[in-house]
Amino acid sequence: MASHARQQPPWRPPPQPSPDVHLPRLKIFNSLTRKKESFVPLDPSGKKVTWYICGPTVYDDAHIGHARNYVSTDIIRRIMMDYFNFDVRFVMNITDVDDKIIIRGRQQYLLDEFNDSARRRGATSVEDTCLAALTAYLEKNLKLLPPKLAPEEISSQIQQHYGHVIEGKALKGGLPGDDEAKIKMHVKTALAAAEAVKSVGTAPNRIGEKDFSEKVQDVLLPYLDSLYGATIDASDHSIFTKLTTKFENRFMEDVRALNFLDPDVVTRVTEYDQKIKDFVEKIEQNGFAYKTYDGSVYFDIEAFEAARNSYARLKPESRHDTELQADGEGALANQSSRDISGPTLIPPTGEDLSRIRIKKRSDADFALWKASKSGEPSWPSPWGAGRPGWHIECSAMASDVLGSRIDIHSGGIDLAFPHHDNELAQSEAYWCDNQHKEQHQWVNYFLHMGHLSIAGAKMSKSLKNFKTIREELSQKDGWDSRGLRIIFLLGSWKEGIEITEDIKLAAYSWEDKVNNFFFFMKKMSDRQASSPNDNIDRSLEQALQKAKEDVDAALCDSFNTPSAMKAISDLISAYNSTDQKSVGMEQTLGIARWITRMVTIFGLNGSAKADANSMGWSGISLPDYATPYLTSISSIRDTLRIAGTSSYLDLAKLEDVTKSDPKGISVEKAEAVPYQSLLSRVQEEVSRLRNSKDLSKDALALSDRIRNVELAELGIKLEDQDDGRPAFIRPMTKAEQALKSLEKARKDAEKARVAKAAEERAKKDEIKPLDMFRTSEYSAQYSAWDKEGLPIKDLAGVEITQSKRKKLVKEQLQHKKRHEAWLKQKGLADAM
Repeated sequence: MASHARQQPPWRPPPQPSPDVHLPRLKIFNSLTRKKESFVPLDPSGKKVTWYICGPTVYDDAHIGHARNYVSTDIIRRIMMDYFNFDVRFVMNITDVDDKIIIRGRQQYLLDEFNDSARRRGATSVEDTCLAALTAYLEKNLKLLPPKLAPEEISSQIQQHYGHVIEGKALKGGLPGDDEAKIKMHVKTALAAAEAVKSVGTAPNRIGEKDFSEKVQDVLLPYLDSLYGATIDASDHSIFTKLTTKFENRFMEDVRALNFLDPDVVTRVTEYDQKIKDFVEKIEQNGFAYKTYDGSVYFDIEAFEAARNSYARLKPESRHDTELQADGEGALANQSSRDISGPTLIPPTGEDLSRIRIKKRSDADFALWKASKSGEPSWPSPWGAGRPGWHIECSAMASDVLGSRIDIHSGGIDLAFPHHDNELAQSEAYWCDNQHKEQHQWVNYFLHMGHLSIAGAKMSKSLKNFKTIREELSQKDGWDSRGLRIIFLLGSWKEGIEITEDIKLAAYSWEDKVNNFFFFMKKMSDRQASSPNDNIDRSLEQALQKAKEDVDAALCDSFNTPSAMKAISDLISAYNSTDQKSVGMEQTLGIARWITRMVTIFGLNGSAKADANSMGWSGISLPDYATPYLTSISSIRDTLRIAGTSSYLDLAKLEDVTKSDPKGISVEKAEAVPYQSLLSRVQEEVSRLRNSKDLSKDALALSDRIRNVELAELGIKLEDQDDGRPAFIRPMTKAEQALKSLEKARKDAEKARVAKAAEERAKKDEIKPLDMFRTSEYSAQYSAWDKEGLPIKDLAGVEITQSKRKKLVKEQLQHKKRHEAWLKQKGLADAM
């Protein structure tokens, strides 16, 4: 249980640079002080910044909760580099040795073996194993259920014991939270497995099907590992590296798809074996670690604090949170201060017994080096075969690359305690001087990114309440890289974000506003190229200056991107409210280039460089391979529109516009084929107009169909211009499509609400006035009624007062009118 008496220790600001070094007025919210601190880099020149981020543990695909951490980090990194012009050295680790990796690697290895042998073993054997796995899963995770249930009984028993949780209520009163989310996850897993196991009896061939395997694997994996995990040959590290290599590659693909800049340095645990051991040895030599009989090494928190050091700098209130501490030690931890699992080990001959402990001194002490058990990979060490603890890897790798002091360390808020606090302690124990006169400050600024939530619950692999990044990006109605980044920009990087309908609407609206601005810029540049205009709008000039000042103030205020995004939006609103035709081209381009620079700095412009003198962002231009066809189609359509609205239609002239041969345009890409095909169809449709009996009407109808149907299906939008110019051709953006979908969903929801209310009203109106006070709506209020159906006694048997009776009579009369109207509507008025 956490203690709230402790406070954060003092933080020492970095030394101020010399007077000739000019730093931005940047303040950063520092988790080490929980307030905004002026940012001063360690580099005397004020230019170079060192930054370490905790990277992924690569045993599964990253989900959009991870995207929140890495994208928000990337936004801040880009601002530091491209807005404040710092030279950032950005280091990220890959955790490729970890309890989760060991368990998942073993489980996958055992599951592959199980699936390979399933057909040879026969349906009965597979069914027995799956049933045993399901039983074990229920006993561990759904403990209210009776033991040894048959698959056919599981659904009804779950409904009986956990039905209220499934309906959204708390298990034991109060508000539902993570515990209830876990129960729902376990229920879903158990029901899927039960369905699969039941099906084996009637369809034995199902055991080899992918659907069967997917439904049972979540109960099979832990069961197989509990039986055979310790028997695998863990000296074959490929069992684990096969998993980590696959998911490291997939992780990098995913974050690159989110426009996350590659780190300058990537470190991996498996490549730091010796340096991690050297790091542990130094901590031990400094007197802040001890060895246990099993060959593990633990950090000695008591000794660390006794030397006037502070443990749990970031979250002192969690110093005694045993649940978080246990989670930080991993699922394969086997030591406590009270007992030892496994055989008693005798220390090697000549070992200094005073420096070896039989067990952990305190449950809070955390592993620097873990002795490996059977079925776990190991490396030789001075303490025996084992592997690094989770926390030590970051300290050793960050210190090796960046040294004894680091400007910035970052990660998700869930890592603050114990992981980051343990990192700080062991790093400061490593770098401290032997006299321990003053605690070493390893990190100057600690940044923690907020959670991403779904329906109030943190997104998490353990809860399985997530979509992977690649799933989200691949879905037609899912978020794309820009849309997701805008979501995070509209919220504070250090606060939690819950993706609601309002957040979606705000993000898509902001993107659509910027899209329309850039589209308008393209149209204006085309217009003013033929009729230059050097006018300057003073109010617009002031609006641009204000936007620049507001953005600067926002970014200096701990990267306040919501305010910066508002400043950009306000500038576009100011431009939209002017007479754009009277604004000079240079002023227009100046605004467009500044907005382009800012969205590029935020990472919203693909791979574009922030210093490029460009206008617009990616996604607003037509593909090169489609442009020739779309230009021809639009030209034909313009002619059809003009012809259809004129009093005289020259069919010969109309056909003349269609004479360009689509085969004369080289089709270099397969993606161009749909546009080529559409051009051919349009030309054929125009040729058929010669047989039209109402040429103007049919020409106009074809013009509308080309724009509203044919081109829309290809994601292309034509915007007619009012000055006789050709229609403006542009892609239909994801944001505007999403806004249409949201608006349709809102209207559908409102329509459904009105329909439901009408249905409920009709059901009430159907009730006879004589019976209205006997329905369930009133049954808990009254116990006796008169011959007119009016209540005469309340539920306790007390007679109804005269004033209350008057109200009931009035209510019954109103209902009678509605009932009569209902009868009339149904054609039953004669039954009144």
